[in-house]
Order: sequence, then C-alpha cells, then structure tokens
Amino acid sequence: MTQFPLARFCLITLFLTVLGLLVTAAEPTPDSTAKVNFEKEIAPLLVHHCIRCHNPGNEKGDLSLATLQSIKDAGYLTPGKPEESYLLDVIHTSADTGKAAMPKEGPPLKKAQIALLTRWIKEGAAWPAGLTLQEKSKADLSWWSLQPLAEAAPPEDKDAPANWQTSPIDRFIFAKLKEKNLKPAPRATKRELIRRATYNLTGLPPTPEEVAAFEKDQSPDAYERLIDRLLDSPRYGEHWGRHWLDVVRFGESNGFERNVIIDNAWPFRDYVIRSFNEDKPFDQLVIEHLAGDVIGKNDPDVVVGSTFLVCGPYDNVGNQDPVQAAQIRANTIDDMIRTTGEAFLGLTVGCSRCHNHKFDPIKQQDYYSLYATFAGVRHGSRVIADPQDRQAQTQKRQPLQKEKAELLKQKSAIENTIQQRAEQKSAAYEKEWTREPAKRTGVEETFPPVTAKYVRLTSQGLDTNPRAMTGYRVDEFEVWTAGDTPQNVALARNGGKASGANSRVAGDFAGAYDVGLTIDGKIGACWIAGSPDLTIELKTPQTINRIVFSSDRSGTAMSNYKATFLAEYKLEVSTDGKTWQEVASSHNRKPVSSSHRRKRFYDLEVTVEERSQLNEFNKKIREVDRQLAAIPDPPSWWVGHHSQVNGPFHIFVGGNPQRKGETVVPASMTTLNKVTEGYKLDANSPQGQRRLELARWIVSKDNPLTPRVLANRLWYYHFGTGIVSTPSDFGYMGTKPSHPELLDWLALQIQKNDWRLKDIQKQIMLSQAYQQASTFREDAARIDSDSRLLWRYPPRRLSGEEIRDTLLSVTGKLNLKMGGPGFRLYEYLQDNVATYVPLEEFGPETYRRAVYHQNARAARVDLLTDFDCPDNAFAAPRRNTTTTPLQALTLMNHQFTLDLSRFLAARLRQDAGTEHVDQQIVRAFQLLYSRAPRSEEQQAARALIAASDLEALCRAMINSNELIYLD
Repeated sequence: MTQFPLARFCLITLFLTVLGLLVTAAEPTPDSTAKVNFEKEIAPLLVHHCIRCHNPGNEKGDLSLATLQSIKDAGYLTPGKPEESYLLDVIHTSADTGKAAMPKEGPPLKKAQIALLTRWIKEGAAWPAGLTLQEKSKADLSWWSLQPLAEAAPPEDKDAPANWQTSPIDRFIFAKLKEKNLKPAPRATKRELIRRATYNLTGLPPTPEEVAAFEKDQSPDAYERLIDRLLDSPRYGEHWGRHWLDVVRFGESNGFERNVIIDNAWPFRDYVIRSFNEDKPFDQLVIEHLAGDVIGKNDPDVVVGSTFLVCGPYDNVGNQDPVQAAQIRANTIDDMIRTTGEAFLGLTVGCSRCHNHKFDPIKQQDYYSLYATFAGVRHGSRVIADPQDRQAQTQKRQPLQKEKAELLKQKSAIENTIQQRAEQKSAAYEKEWTREPAKRTGVEETFPPVTAKYVRLTSQGLDTNPRAMTGYRVDEFEVWTAGDTPQNVALARNGGKASGANSRVAGDFAGAYDVGLTIDGKIGACWIAGSPDLTIELKTPQTINRIVFSSDRSGTAMSNYKATFLAEYKLEVSTDGKTWQEVASSHNRKPVSSSHRRKRFYDLEVTVEERSQLNEFNKKIREVDRQLAAIPDPPSWWVGHHSQVNGPFHIFVGGNPQRKGETVVPASMTTLNKVTEGYKLDANSPQGQRRLELARWIVSKDNPLTPRVLANRLWYYHFGTGIVSTPSDFGYMGTKPSHPELLDWLALQIQKNDWRLKDIQKQIMLSQAYQQASTFREDAARIDSDSRLLWRYPPRRLSGEEIRDTLLSVTGKLNLKMGGPGFRLYEYLQDNVATYVPLEEFGPETYRRAVYHQNARAARVDLLTDFDCPDNAFAAPRRNTTTTPLQALTLMNHQFTLDLSRFLAARLRQDAGTEHVDQQIVRAFQLLYSRAPRSEEQQAARALIAASDLEALCRAMINSNELIYLD
C-alpha cells in the first residue's frame, strides 16, 4: 500500500514530462543564437496551418504559400523587413476585434509561432531552392490497401462445425463470427440454393424441371455439378458481363446536351460477354481494355477491347472558343483517368486533378502522368478488319473504281468542251446578267401588277450546289399587294396557306422546320425544303406586284455557317392553281459563284447530242456506284482514334489547362513506388506504348491493388456487399475491409489461378458461408445488422434487369438470341439534340435479355429505371436499392406487365390444360416461385380465379415480393 502513491506519482511525473516534450516540439522556443531552420520549423508551421487554403489551384485571397516567390508576388512578404510584410499583419490579433484575420479555419497562431515567423523574415526568409510546400494527405504509403498481399494461413478452430473447417473461406469467416460471439446459420434448402445460385450466375430463374431434378438428386456432388453447369452456361457471360459494363460506365450515347445515340458500340458489349464466358484471364482483359489496338492490331476481337477508353460520356458540341475547347478536352481525358483508376485500382485518382489528393497519397503529378498516357485517345468510330478482309475488299473495289474513274474522265472531257465554247461567248452572255446575285439575307422581286390566288417559288439551284433542288431554307416569304397601302397577304394571320414538303422533321419538337414557318411573320426559324416548290395560297385573289423571301433575314441567326439558300429560282403566279405565269426569276442576276457560272454556261451551250452522251455516262456511273455499294464495307466500330501526341506535358495548376505548371512524362503512379517496379517513359514515346506499359504495370505481380479490387468485386456480386463495401474506393474515404486476411487470400488465389475467375467463384459458392440460409435472427442482427460478417446469407432484391428477364422467362417469351445490335425500349428522336421517349407498346423484338438493351444516357426506361438501373453517365460499381411507390405502380399497371400477365395465363393454360385450374395454379407457383403452393395459397388462388380470371392471378403473382426477392 505504501508503494502505490509513489508509483502513481512517478506515472504522473512521466506523463507531464512527455507532454512537456511534445509541447516543446510543437512550439519551438526562439533561440536568438541559432538561425531559423526553414524545413524543420517554418515549413511544418505553414503546412499545418495555412497551405490547405493557400496552395496552387486553391488560392484563397489570391495567395499561394507554396513557394517563396508566390508569397512575394502577392505582396505579402519582404525578406529582411518584417514591418513591411503583410503576412505578419494577418496572423496578429487585431486590437479592434480581438481576433486574428488568419488562419480563418482553425485556432490562431501562438505567440511563439508568430515570433518564429518574424525572426525568419528578419533573417532574410531563407527558402531552399526548388522546394514547394504541399498539403499532406490523410493517408500515406503505409495505408492498408497499398501494402503487398499478405499470405496468411486460414485460421483453424476445432470448435467450428465440421463442415466449416474445410474451406479456407469458411475458416476466415468463422473466425470473425467467433470474435463477435456469432454463430452461422444452418444450410439453405435445396430449393433456396438452386434459386440463389442460378440467379447469382445467370440472372435468370431456374426452370421447374431444373428445381425438381436438383431436389431429387441426393448425390454428394449435386450442388457442385449445378455450379459447373451454370458457369458453363452462355447466360453466365450475359449476367456477369452486365456487372462489368456497370463498372466501366458503358453507354450507347455520348451524353451531355446533345446525347446522340451511338449505334456501333455494341461490339464491346458482346466482347465483354464473350470474355466472361470464355473465362478470359482478367489481366489479359485489362491489357486489351487499355491497349487492345496495340497488342491486337490486326485482330478485331482484341482491338474492340479498347472501346473501354471511349465508352464513357463525352461532349461533342464542338466549342469554337479555344479556351473552352481545351477545357472540354481535359474533361474528356479526365473520364478515362477516373475510370481506369477506380475500375482497376480502386483509387479515386480524379481527385488529384486540381491538387494533390487530400486523403490518399496520390500526387497531382500522378494524375498528369496518366493524362500524358491518354493524350492520344479520341472518341469516334473507325474501320476494324483484319488484313485479309481489307485486301479482299480492295480487290473487289479496285476494278470498279478504275472503271468509274475512266467514265468520269470521258464525261469531264465533254463538259470541258462545252465550257470552252461558252467561254468564247462569255461577254455576250454576261452582259445579260445585270442584277446583283441573290442573297441569303433577302431577295426582292418587283413586277407589273398581276392578279393571283396562288404564288409559287421554284428552286433551280442552291448556293452550295447549283444542281441541287431541295434542302434550301426559307425563314420568311412575303407577297405584297399593289397600291398605296401594300399588305403582306401571304401571312398566315391574313389567311395565307403554305404548302411544300419538309426535308427535315424534329420528332421532339413538332413544327421545328415546318413549311408554315415561311409565313408566320417571324424571322429566324426556317422551313427546310423537301421539294423544289414552295406554294402560297392566298385567302382571296389579290393584285400583287412584289415578292420578298429570305433564308436568314437578320444575317446573324446562322452566323456559324452559311445558310443554304436559293441562288437560282423562278417565281410564278396562278388564279386557279393549274395555269401558271412566270413573273420573275434569277436568270438576269449575276451567278453567286464560279460553279453557278459554269452551270449557266452549260445550260446555254449544251447540244441535244451532248446531253444524250452525258446522260448515258451518268447512267453507267450510277450502275458502277450501285455495284460498289453492294460490296459491304468492313465494320466500323466505336473504338476511338489513336494519334501520336508528343510532349512536353504539364501539370495544370488548379486543373486549368491555361495554367501550365511543371512538366510530367507518362509514368506509373508514385502511390505504389514502394511495392511495385514502376516505369517512366519519354514524353515523345509512342502513344500506344504508354498505354501498354500502364496496363502491364496495373496487372504486374507486385501490384496489390488490382487483385484486391477484383477479389472484392467478386465477393460483392456473390454476397451483395464487398469485403470492402466501397468497391471502387480502397482509399481513406472508403471503408476498411471486414475480413482483410480473406481479401488477400482471395487476391492471391486469383493470381495463382492465372487471373481466371470461374474457379474462384466456384470456391466462393461451395463455401458454407455462401450455402447458409438467410433466416433472420434478432440477437445476431443486434450485433451485425447488415450481415457483413455473414452469420446468414444476406437476402437481396433482384436487379431491374433480373426482374425484367424473369418476367419474360416465366411467361415463355424470352428471346435468348445473343449478340448483335441492341433493341430499344424508347423511341429515339434526334435533331440538334436527342430525345428518348419511353415506349408504351412492346413488340417481340424487345423480348431479349436486358443486357442487350441499347442503353442511352439519361434515357428513362420505366421498369428498369424504377428498379434502380443506374444512369450510365457514371460508373456504377454498386447498385442502389430503393423502395418507391413507382415500383409497385409499374409492376401493377405498366403495359409491359399487363402484356406478360396475359402471356403467363396463356402459358399456364397450355402447360396444365384449359380446364385444370388447380394444375394451372401449381404450375404458376413452380414457374414464379420454384415451389408448390401451400394449401391456403391454393385456396386463395382458386377464389381469385373464380372471382375474376386466371390473368388476375398472374398479375397478382407478378406483383409479389417472393418473385423479386431472393430468400
């Protein structure tokens, strides 16, 4: 007892001593004899208190404290003169307010710290050359996910149930359960297992026959054989390919304000499905995604993998401002960088675009090294064909192209002869052309008064093409009466009616280019002619003497391009719409261009014999063109364009392309320098080599992130939650793993298995953890409410695609055609922008699996969108699951589900017989729930059919939770 106070006193003394040392270290005591050490004393102070708000790219108050020069340039510091250094003023406490102006976010600097800064400035503000201060990230290179894979032995526990002691997966899981005093659930029923496994691997329900056979099979390897069969099914690739398409943000429109459909991106979707079905090694998939065009230059099946880089959204408006264009280009490459970092490495690299990552050890230099790597990639289509196909096509085309060239040569000779004759008479011809050429801003024709009920404008040549008769624009057409008070009688409000075919129709904006725009009294919006003639019918016959028409009256509405207008025309009038009288034309106007001049000479000089000869040549040329068109072009796929873009490459200060910082080169990320052998390339290295080196580094044996992230994705799609619950963020802002040893064990298994996934998935599904029942236990839920520790198998709702595919499957309407262009559940309307209108009626062409739907960005598709299918404007590494009234309303009232209720009823009558109601009910439960009805369900179903009909029962069962929830 007598020693206790002494021990306690010693502990307190030791604590105070250590605390004093820490305080001393944090607040250096000024030493007048020693010069201030910038790196040890000033730099930590500025980094801790100031740099977060005052760094390049986040220069609050237009002040960066990253370098001495930036502080001096801002006028905050004069070396050797503390009294003239405003930096000291803002950190001192104000006599008026009792507060210091800076730092704004945090406690004020202490007197000793201010004194230290003052001494440093007085001594000349020494700052090591080339040193730039940077804010430290929350995590450093010791962060868990950046460490090498740890090959920990699965723990052994003799207390574990015998069947939990075999699989390393179960041993890892059981150890965590035991830590929390949790016990695993019993094994699921065979019905639950086949339903779970079939949905998990194929996204479709098992057939009643498959369920019955599995339940009857008592052999010990029945479940293993079930998994083998499902992994070998072509439906596997469709389902797991959909998961990967979510991760890589695959979409079939470009997004942004135009959002135009992309009709040739589907080969990438088929490639992904094929790759999963073939169990392609994942490291090979990564290399093909980033550099398929490099390693498989002559193999379309490999080149198409590089669609990964360009299957995200991109802005193709084409901004003419070079500053904005550079920003758009930076945004486009940013999408590639973010997707690459998150999909393969689980790192939010994009957060380093404007500054060093605030949470993870990712430098801005790392981001712009990737920027240099992808600098040569651009969105677009290009021909994909192997050399043999290209050569075969060339051999077919060459003789026809040669024949066409000869025909064009002979035709040109005749036309040149005509032009030479005309040139000799040019003076005579041209003296007739006395008036100014027609102008798009307005053409005015006056003529002696004439009575008219109809006025007709006829095209005889467009400014862009003297031989074209349609496609011109008219924004206003006026017909003026003669007399002292002229009136525009063509106006619609004055009774005028316009007629003429529309060559352009905007389905999303009715009347956008309609002929009625020519007489609405407004300029700007144009009729785009689909016929040579524009006819105006007046309300009553009128005496007229002037007509005015234009394509761009203001001269500014189409300032970005030359509005197509009528360069050659004639104007006619009629009283009955049958007999016409010409009142004006462009024939005595000067031609608008040299091509129009040649056309006029041709019309004036060509003889009957020459015209006949030229017509014969045109006929032969058309036939050759027809034969050329019959030769199919090699496929053009959305795989992007790759060009050589050389350095120097720069960091963009604050992410602004106009503010270039220090130079960078294509290189591996410094984040993994301690565990991987990095690479660094010359700024002028071949652009394909840059991407190939990046891909090889990502899948290198020493890179721990890629296999960890992949193993976690597999776990997520099998259990509904990843070991790391943020599948694309293994950084500071992500969650830490619930079973870190298991995660590394799975990652190592992937590498040992040569990156093939099916065997790893089989091991997961053969585990007892996966085969558990999903029965809820309140005591376990109090400890682990979301079942992350797997004391039961977590139940889940089917995804939107699974629900749709299930409904089609159970009704017998699912079309299992694989590959090729997708189907649409919307009507696509496209003008300058695209509009996607959800369909209200659905034909058999839409009864394919949902993975083959042509997924456009920002296109709402009722059932799929209502059940949380993500908008592929962004990557979706995990699906949200919501519960909304729209989901119930869609399943209850949507035309699609009404149709399928009818189809299901027809199938039940066919399978069970028209008169056998009880058999129909049993068959319905087997198809939808994979079980027989209970007696009370049989009775309720019979009563519903009697009160309504079989379709009502089908509709009710389609709307049940048991259909759309597993377990």
